[in-house]
Amino acid sequence: MTEAAYFVSAPWRSSGKTIVTVGLAAAARQKQIAVQTFKKGPDYIDPRWLAAASRQPCYNLDLHQQNHEEIVSSYRHHAQSSQLCLVEGTMGLHDGIATDGSDSNAAIARLLDLPVLLAVDCRGMHRTVAALLKGIEQFDPELRFAGVILNRIRSDRHAQKIEQAIAAHTDMRLLGILPDREDLAIAEQELGLTPTLEDSHAGARIDVISDVVQEYIDLDALFPPVIKATQIQRPVAVASTPARVPAKLRIGLAHDEAFHFYYQDDLDYFASLGVELVRCSPCKDAFPTGLDGLWIGGGFPERHVEKLSGNKAFYSALHQEIEAGLPVHAECGGLMYLCRSIQVENKRWPMCGVIEADVSLSDRPVGRGYMQLTTETDHEMAIFAHEFHHSSITFDSPPDYTYRVTRGHGVDGQHDGVAVHNVIAGFAHFRQSQKTPWIDWFLSRIQAHKNNPVYQHV
Repeated sequence: MTEAAYFVSAPWRSSGKTIVTVGLAAAARQKQIAVQTFKKGPDYIDPRWLAAASRQPCYNLDLHQQNHEEIVSSYRHHAQSSQLCLVEGTMGLHDGIATDGSDSNAAIARLLDLPVLLAVDCRGMHRTVAALLKGIEQFDPELRFAGVILNRIRSDRHAQKIEQAIAAHTDMRLLGILPDREDLAIAEQELGLTPTLEDSHAGARIDVISDVVQEYIDLDALFPPVIKATQIQRPVAVASTPARVPAKLRIGLAHDEAFHFYYQDDLDYFASLGVELVRCSPCKDAFPTGLDGLWIGGGFPERHVEKLSGNKAFYSALHQEIEAGLPVHAECGGLMYLCRSIQVENKRWPMCGVIEADVSLSDRPVGRGYMQLTTETDHEMAIFAHEFHHSSITFDSPPDYTYRVTRGHGVDGQHDGVAVHNVIAGFAHFRQSQKTPWIDWFLSRIQAHKNNPVYQHV
């Protein structure tokens, strides 16, 4: 049973939320405290750092793509066998799409009845930190605060001034003071933090962060009494609304340094239905045989074009399977891979080519943030997703689309989900939920195709 739980947030982005959460998770694990982490929002990268720190899967909680009941159920299910739960927020404490704050970090903290642990970047401030905290305390009286951790403190004098101001003007409990050190930073790139798969020193970096957190944060005030994590039994993943899968399916999962944007809840959902996910690397593997479908998630194919383009055996076999009717669900990076080429700088790299189009990249995001879609056949049906891409696609001729975009950009500002053969490939990232049961839709496509006696694997 959870004995301590916190929602880690900040006044604004890049304040040290992930450093604090990663450090607390790693420190708890090292002290043999059973810890479970969560991430607010659709982020794929931060959860990898939290999972690496805790050595347990991290789960996303998203008010745009889940309803309140799903969020509470997911949190309680995954928290039930942990002593310590840490939910990391995104952006600022009260930020979100809704102007009334109904989808903010504070909203989830209230929904789950979690005290907020604030991380504040104190560069260039001392007494103003107290004014900031006082305003945050008074802005939403329903919020509970566990305390504040001061980040990027330059000197003892800097810390002393802030500490005195906080004590004099706020009720906020000071729980830690983190020094301004370069080795505490996790490098950032266009989508946020650098993925753990691309940081060869991720493990060592987590250890350094953990050591600093243990030295400078009052863990006795935050952590529950130690019970060895090995004595805690983890819950078995369950599907909230399982679909019927009449026969065991083998679905390929493109997973490597180029494609690794997958939600743990979605992986668990497939497993709960008895679906075998066959991991394969478009960068280096042969294409697996005997698949009933293929899932190509997002990632950074543009950073690995030489490997992807060089593994012609994989994409040639995939092309043949698709022409024979293999159902494929592809998101963002997966869409790019299925096109004819990806241009990086001044060079075009050949890709799968099942979609007769070419991909180019820009310095600025083309599509960024939450999306809302409808199907081309049912404009009343709202489908929720998100996107973040710097790529644009030039088609030989206008393609068929599955979705109409009502919020966001998608492929062309109006549509998403290119439909070719039995492939649906778009820039939208989905997650299985009652709002958008995309896995159930994908399995229905696969099952309908299995029932077609004309189809045979190549």
